[in-house]
Amino acid sequence: MVLQQLVSEKDLIVREEACRIGLLFGGFTGSYHALRCCLRKWRKKETPLNSVLAGSIAGLSVLALDDSNQRRTLSLYLLARLGQAAYNSAKSKNKFHLWGSHWRHGDSLLFSLACSQVMYAFIMRPETLPKSYREFIQKTGPVARPVYQAVRECCRGGPIDVASLSAYISSKNEANYVKVDQFASIIPCSAIHPHTNSCLAQNANAMSATFKKTFPLYFSLTFVPYVVLHLQNFMASPYRTSWQAIRDSVRSTSFLSAFVGIFQAFICAHRKVASKDHKLVYWFAGGVAALSVMLEKKPRRSELALYVLPRAGDSLWEILVNRHILPNIKNAEVAVFCGCMGGIMYFLEHEPDTLAPFLRGLIRRFLASQISNPSSKISQSSSYMYLHTLDALEKPKPPLESREGETQKAEEKYNLEAIPGL
Repeated sequence: MVLQQLVSEKDLIVREEACRIGLLFGGFTGSYHALRCCLRKWRKKETPLNSVLAGSIAGLSVLALDDSNQRRTLSLYLLARLGQAAYNSAKSKNKFHLWGSHWRHGDSLLFSLACSQVMYAFIMRPETLPKSYREFIQKTGPVARPVYQAVRECCRGGPIDVASLSAYISSKNEANYVKVDQFASIIPCSAIHPHTNSCLAQNANAMSATFKKTFPLYFSLTFVPYVVLHLQNFMASPYRTSWQAIRDSVRSTSFLSAFVGIFQAFICAHRKVASKDHKLVYWFAGGVAALSVMLEKKPRRSELALYVLPRAGDSLWEILVNRHILPNIKNAEVAVFCGCMGGIMYFLEHEPDTLAPFLRGLIRRFLASQISNPSSKISQSSSYMYLHTLDALEKPKPPLESREGETQKAEEKYNLEAIPGL
């Protein structure tokens, strides 16, 4: 019987996706601890290799997800986190320093490069982005789908769907007639924002509309963690916590609004000085608009960069595969996931400080492991403690005579009458 029949929505009252995610986390947790114990018994020693092997083999639990795109996205996210941990480890040991690592805004540069690829893919190759990601960008931005389609066809040199574009323009502005040729070299600003002739007014309206649409989302994403993860602080000072949540929400919403405004302004400025469109314009527009991340807090910039980076890498990978520059390897995302989990479990067990706090806390929560001494070289996870408990059970007990001798020595040591002067 296949897994889909076992966990399908026809037979269960819960969703199939929730069951698959549960199998992923539960399968990884159980198999990881079991493999750690088996490797310890088989190899007769506890080394970092045990963590790597156990994590890599347990990573096969990702096969519980039947969507290859979902597995690839998760694998690339872990690959980015593993690279972060490896770099932090090498940097702390003075073994390797990436060029530009001493820059104060290196995280902003990484975010800018990732956004360049994402925005290029959204305009020119939208099929390489996840559907939910495309829908979020589409709803957040001020430009309609027919315009994006016309821009895409224009940059490729193909015929433009004039009927669809003209219908959209007429629905937004019946007073002015905008003529677009079938083989136009560039889509004018009057077609991108037909409801207003002013590019400056369009940018201001776009930023305002984006702020209104995304503030409720960012407020919920900010306020809920403040309450759930810091419940004691919230109960002690609810007004102060609420103010911090509102402040951070406004900050994040302003960043996204500025991103939309700058991207739109870059596109309009290009049309003022150029008579022919080019697909690389949108790559640079995404990079320049991403500089709005400077409005965010310093720790959040790196988190945003590492969040967007897997999306950009996934899109770039698909583009290179479609152009036959890279080979199309079946189930390559499974191998990447297994390798990443092996590396991440090594860093979790032996160098936990190199991992991002959120990822470290998330894995420990599911592995039911805690580190009693964060500064120790080996993290005291539950499997680690279990292995050392086995060691204690396997050690032979001392004979009765030796134990009586130790007891007598202890009594003599703490005998107050034996101390001179007492």
